[in-house]
Amino acid sequence: MGYQFLEIKFIWLLGGVIVFAVLFFLLWKWKRKVIQRIGDAHLVKALTGNFSSKLFSLKSGMLSLAFVVGVLAVMDLRKPGSTEGIERKGIDVVIALDVSKSMLATDLAPNRLERAKQLINKLMEEMPDDRIGLVVFAGKAYLQMPLTTDHAAAQLFVSSAAPGAVPQQGTVISDALKMSANAFNPAERRFKAVVLISDGEDHDPAAIETAKELSAQGMMINTVGIGSPEGAYIPDPETGQNKRDETGSQVISKLNEEELKQLAQNTNGVYVRLEDSDNAVKELKAQLSQIETKAFGDVSLMNFDVYYGWFALAMFLLIVGEYFIPETKKQKA
Repeated sequence: MGYQFLEIKFIWLLGGVIVFAVLFFLLWKWKRKVIQRIGDAHLVKALTGNFSSKLFSLKSGMLSLAFVVGVLAVMDLRKPGSTEGIERKGIDVVIALDVSKSMLATDLAPNRLERAKQLINKLMEEMPDDRIGLVVFAGKAYLQMPLTTDHAAAQLFVSSAAPGAVPQQGTVISDALKMSANAFNPAERRFKAVVLISDGEDHDPAAIETAKELSAQGMMINTVGIGSPEGAYIPDPETGQNKRDETGSQVISKLNEEELKQLAQNTNGVYVRLEDSDNAVKELKAQLSQIETKAFGDVSLMNFDVYYGWFALAMFLLIVGEYFIPETKKQKA
């Protein structure tokens, strides 16, 4: 990684040089017109004999250069310093976690959601060199945490995941997959994996087609089924009673394995039913290890040599220097 501008978006400001050139040309043209209006050649020579077009051009050039240097200062040129201990090997993995209320079912103790969190934490412990992102979803998907190697921060985000994080209920897996895809760098077409953890309770007809499209873009989707085919009641945290449907019957939430299996099969991923966390992590690790690892610099930990101050100083000296340069020639003794 060589020199780079942190704020390259301000490069358009360099177009201001054209504005400066036009203004200086108009000023020069205005002076010519004033001279022509005077008419008297002897008077013009007396008034403008000491004027130096070279000095005028020099002052104009210095101001233009000061503007360019100022824009470069704003663009913040930098160069990575020491990279010792920074370069890593790893892959990018986005974990899509279902936080719908059905994840509160207790067929996995203490409940599905808590067991899912335990699984995620164990998986991160086994992936110290990988960048992890977190998407939470129910009736809608949200990027809870962008890709990062800061697994301690990731654990905090995981621990706070709850049904209340997504007001709209349901299990829209297709939205979760799209949001997961958006978390990756679009310029890279490899080394991307998603671990989707859900009970798959609500059938999402768009999920399979979305998965196929993302697989064509180089994304592997691994799915983890949470719950049991027999199902369990869903406790309501607010009332302490089991959730009931419109008829007043208690709702039983069942694991929808078929859809989760199809998602994995269509994207070269693996389906794992969570029963024992250690075994589930082992299966996921084995699948993820098939993805080629890549080297990437952890920019958040990298020290940079910055040159903003040098550009700012150069701009200041050019402006001051231009101020003290006259437009007239020195009088001969």
